[in-house]
Amino acid sequence: QVQLVESGGGLVQAGGSLRLSCAASGRTFHDAAMGWFRQVLGKEREFVAGISWNGGASKYGDSVKGRFDISRNNAANTVYLRMSNLEPEDTAVYYCAADLHKDGAYYSGSYSPSAYAYWGQGTQVTVSP
Repeated sequence: QVQLVESGGGLVQAGGSLRLSCAASGRTFHDAAMGWFRQVLGKEREFVAGISWNGGASKYGDSVKGRFDISRNNAANTVYLRMSNLEPEDTAVYYCAADLHKDGAYYSGSYSPSAYAYWGQGTQVTVSP
């Protein structure tokens, strides 16, 4: 079992930055690739970033490459998403999720939401023009 709780969302002006945190409980966290997704009402959940269990590999959705950075601290049971140069199009509810599939030490999670076994409740990020 893994329980996930996101925090750090809020209102920010375009060009600003935010850091989201995802606090995890459960031993499985240390073995899991972790992902961040986002969703706008009426649209599909979109992959944002993923990171391997050891933090050695990461990947990003095309729309956030070069602006967002995912990291994790397994000792603190926390995954982070540092978001910079935010745009109004980044406005969404952001979710963290755990992917329990084992696909090598540098598996950084699936692009598909259906691959993730556990989800947090989400945190709202709103970027004003």
